[in-house]
Amino acid sequence: MPRLLAAGRLAISALAMTGVILAPVSQAVAQDDAISIIRDTEIEQTLHEEADPIFRAAGLDPKAVQIHLVESNEVNAFSAGGQQIFLFTGLILKTDNPNELIGVIAHETGHIAGGHLARSGDFTKAGLAPMLMTIGLGILAALAGAPEAAAGLIFSSTYFGELNVLTYSREQEARADQAAATYLETAGISGRGLVAFFDTYRYQEVFDDERKFPFFRDHPLSDDRIEALKVRVERQPHYAMTDSPQAIAKFEVMKAKLEGFILGGQTMTDYPPEDMSFPARYARAIALYRGTEIDPALKQIDALLAEHPKNPFLWELKGQVLFESGKAKEAEPAHRRSVELDPDAPLLQVNLAQTLIAEGTEPKFDEAILHIRRSLGVEPDNPLAWRLLSEAYDGKGDEGMAHLASAEQNFYLGQLLQARTFAFNARTLLKKGTPEWRRATDIIMASKPTPDQLKQLGVSS
Repeated sequence: MPRLLAAGRLAISALAMTGVILAPVSQAVAQDDAISIIRDTEIEQTLHEEADPIFRAAGLDPKAVQIHLVESNEVNAFSAGGQQIFLFTGLILKTDNPNELIGVIAHETGHIAGGHLARSGDFTKAGLAPMLMTIGLGILAALAGAPEAAAGLIFSSTYFGELNVLTYSREQEARADQAAATYLETAGISGRGLVAFFDTYRYQEVFDDERKFPFFRDHPLSDDRIEALKVRVERQPHYAMTDSPQAIAKFEVMKAKLEGFILGGQTMTDYPPEDMSFPARYARAIALYRGTEIDPALKQIDALLAEHPKNPFLWELKGQVLFESGKAKEAEPAHRRSVELDPDAPLLQVNLAQTLIAEGTEPKFDEAILHIRRSLGVEPDNPLAWRLLSEAYDGKGDEGMAHLASAEQNFYLGQLLQARTFAFNARTLLKKGTPEWRRATDIIMASKPTPDQLKQLGVSS
């Protein structure tokens, strides 16, 4: 599950980040100026199920809006260029119900649709070459910088540029509030949660900036603003609408899963043994695994699977626990089952491929390549998938394709010098004129080659 990531879609060249190999997500944020992105298929699906009606109401394509999870106890959220929404895990854990969370997402959508972009000093740290790290439930790639360097975080090949994080004026805040109210009503969702969330933290208005939650430093509150929003949403026809039982159940699972991975021992207090609900048992199983109590964790997971044999994420969790315990062969059936149950989830395909590669036989390498190619058909800019593809081709002894996959990995990480080096190597090993050879050439041309390198390609500068 949550893992430090960076396989995603918008290149953010100025986002500082700590590097911790992810099993311990709880240690992911080690510096005040660093943030760590985590990924989890189950949580991402839950968030999009809730948020996509809001995006459509705002005239946005839900597939184009990316929701990213930031591992941090801070109550915060922000938007960035390229229709990106960043939700801090602390904010999710502090919300009381799905309606509050979707209200915050609607507010951030208002900033995106309103074009309220402004540079933020908190997130414009200089970025340098990131290093990809692997492994984790939900398959996250940790982008970690060398000790002597700041790290850059890449989310997509589509936009390579500077990170523009939203910091807002009170006027923009009010506009985003009103836009959010409109989107919620259009989507048939109550605006009560948005007002309730702001009202809960109304006291933040009187704090100085050092004492405020980051969200309220960048999104300044005022009594007048809250009251204006309250008057608006109370008049809307869907104000009395409540969250569905299904939405509440998924919300509780999401919070339990995050707590199990991030808060460790606190989980056993918040979800005591006498709580036999599915979210509580799920959270405790994850917390046991995170605490390296592998056998008790597997026992808990197997008990959950006996009751929910068609839950792909329980199979994913079991596969991850086994894989990280050095049992790749035993992990394979669990990861294979997760893919069978949710074949359209690219991260599950990558999980299975990673396990197959670890088994180290040519048939496994061949199958891993198929699964990685399928994942790249959905997320073509996932550098972890490219890295694993390079490993699989290397295991088969196909140096040309291994170098090309490494070139792709580095290209999507924004490491153009390394990408160009691998692409040149691939070009000398691949058959001239093939699509792969041409792709290597394209990467070289897109990675700012020198005049001498252009001559090698037969191109004048």
